[in-house]
Amino acid sequence: MLTDQERQLLLIVQEGLPLSPEPYAEIASRLGAAEEQVIETLRSLLERAVIKRLAAVPNHYALGVTANGMAVWDVPDERVSEIGARLGQRSEVTHCYRRPRRQGWPYNLFAMVHGTSREEVLSKIAGISRDLGLAPFPHDVLFSTRLLKKQGTRLRNKQATAIVEE
Repeated sequence: MLTDQERQLLLIVQEGLPLSPEPYAEIASRLGAAEEQVIETLRSLLERAVIKRLAAVPNHYALGVTANGMAVWDVPDERVSEIGARLGQRSEVTHCYRRPRRQGWPYNLFAMVHGTSREEVLSKIAGISRDLGLAPFPHDVLFSTRLLKKQGTRLRNKQATAIVEE
């Protein structure tokens, strides 16, 4: 169960930290609390697993990184863990995971690579394939065709809920 203070803090933080040199002080000011109290409350929420993480998530589209390619390979099962571990260490790879093969879908190793163009992404993937010896394995690259907004679970403001329910 959340206290009113924790709930108010989460309502602010879930919208993103203020872009300022002292974001926690700014949040504290909005709450009428001390900066250390805000930091301590966030630490407690993390320790209690009320929130999983507090992280900066840059908008890569705003930064010009608009090509997103999911490279997929059909790697022999006895090698997928070893190759996947090496693949996941690559700086070009932001997400890497193993997935079960499905009928009509033979790929079991996935890696997301971003770039400013499809050509850049394909070049990075070609380099990864060459460096890790993945070229002999069947593979493909799937490119994003539209941006879907990603966000975690959100709290609803009790006051807003009360207005909607009336």
